[in-house]
Amino acid sequence: MLPELPITDPMGPTPDEAASPGAATRVALRYIRDARDVPFLKLMVVQTAVLFPAALYLFARFSWWLVLPYYLLTFLVFLAPYMLMLHNTSHRKLFRREHEAWNHYIPTVLGPLMGQSPGTYFAHHLGMHHPENNLENDLSSTMRFQRDSLVDFLRYYGRFITLGAFDLVAYFRRVDRPKLARQVIVGELSWLALCAAGLLVSWQATVVVLVFPLLAVRFLMLAGNWGQHAFVDAAAPDNCYRNSITCINSLYNRRAFNDGYHIGHHLSATRHWTDMPRDFLDTRQSYVDEEAIVFEGLDFFMVWLLLMLKRYNALARRFVLIDGRPRDTAAIVALLQQRTARITVSGAAA
Repeated sequence: MLPELPITDPMGPTPDEAASPGAATRVALRYIRDARDVPFLKLMVVQTAVLFPAALYLFARFSWWLVLPYYLLTFLVFLAPYMLMLHNTSHRKLFRREHEAWNHYIPTVLGPLMGQSPGTYFAHHLGMHHPENNLENDLSSTMRFQRDSLVDFLRYYGRFITLGAFDLVAYFRRVDRPKLARQVIVGELSWLALCAAGLLVSWQATVVVLVFPLLAVRFLMLAGNWGQHAFVDAAAPDNCYRNSITCINSLYNRRAFNDGYHIGHHLSATRHWTDMPRDFLDTRQSYVDEEAIVFEGLDFFMVWLLLMLKRYNALARRFVLIDGRPRDTAAIVALLQQRTARITVSGAAA
């Protein structure tokens, strides 16, 4: 029997809470599909009420003194919750069918303020990344890179930021998904058109509100994906337990809707975010059997940073012994280093 593993990450409502939703939740359920997603509705409203006026003020009366507080709001307050709201509502629609048009609000209206061109996240993440599962045809695959190398990461980011949209359109044409190819083209062109319109008002505000967030967020998205898929078993790169990681009991999970449960997400992409900790506990023996890598108290960006600094001992200190058996630091470091080695197309470590 596996030892107890306490989980502090947010879980779903109790049966009593689910059976007796509050008045606000009952009102929300007229519009949204799942009572557990009320936090998304609240975030959407708050973000609209705060960021839109702030962005419009920058266009109306730009001052460089306002850039720091605007970025504190954008990147420290809203970015992580927004990105995982976008992620979750891409996999599971937020609004009911009779309010379908509102499902476009998060990616299309809020997206440009958060470094997203409309519709391209959905196309890349659901249309390409999940089907390809970090293997050779995945445009964001980490396999062919040495995953503790800053030089390799910068090559990875450089390709994505310069040719990523072209690569994605070519991919969808190659796999005969023209609708998603058009979605990427329209999304990128609409973002460029928005920037062009912004330049007519204020080039400074356009750079601050639209251009820099897109460059920064795409960097952060790739750093996060790199952390999620940094430790890949060359013997089984298609195995979700061995090409992804899970991060438990972190502040990031509480702010970003349990994003740390990445193995479970790849195993079941539509699993609700509140169900992920329980599923992890219920299937922990599979994590043991498959030698999955689990960290505690880290998020994917911290994993990325520690790899760039080659701080394997720090990673080892956060390594979860999910089977309860002791393992010395040297053995953990050896496992982590083995899983970060560049992998050739044949599946062997380079």
